[in-house]
Amino acid sequence: MTPRTGRCLCGAITYEFTGDPLWRAHCHCASCRKQTSSPMTSFFCVSLDNFVFTSERPAAFNSSPGVTRKFCRQCGSPIAYQSVARPDQIDIYACTLDDHKDFEPEYHVFWDERVPWLNIEDELEKKEDG
Repeated sequence: MTPRTGRCLCGAITYEFTGDPLWRAHCHCASCRKQTSSPMTSFFCVSLDNFVFTSERPAAFNSSPGVTRKFCRQCGSPIAYQSVARPDQIDIYACTLDDHKDFEPEYHVFWDERVPWLNIEDELEKKEDG
């Protein structure tokens, strides 16, 4: 299987993975909004067994107990989210993919934390938690 690839804005952080994502979702939590300065962000999750950074390692920030967010030291692009609740998985920001054609979100998470001024009219499931 051909690896899929992605990178940060400046290209200092690159990654690749094989296999299909475990899930794909839009996140509306306050922490993701603060980190990305956007009303929501989109993630996909892959097994760490199928994922590798192919460049320098990203910087890490422990944003809350048990949660580490990874980003580029040079351009600041958010790259990944990891949780001790799922130690064998890594969540990757979908917009870091080099090719977005395969990204199709399956649902929204933390729907109860969404900003009221973003109008979303899709048919995806809206989950109150993650």
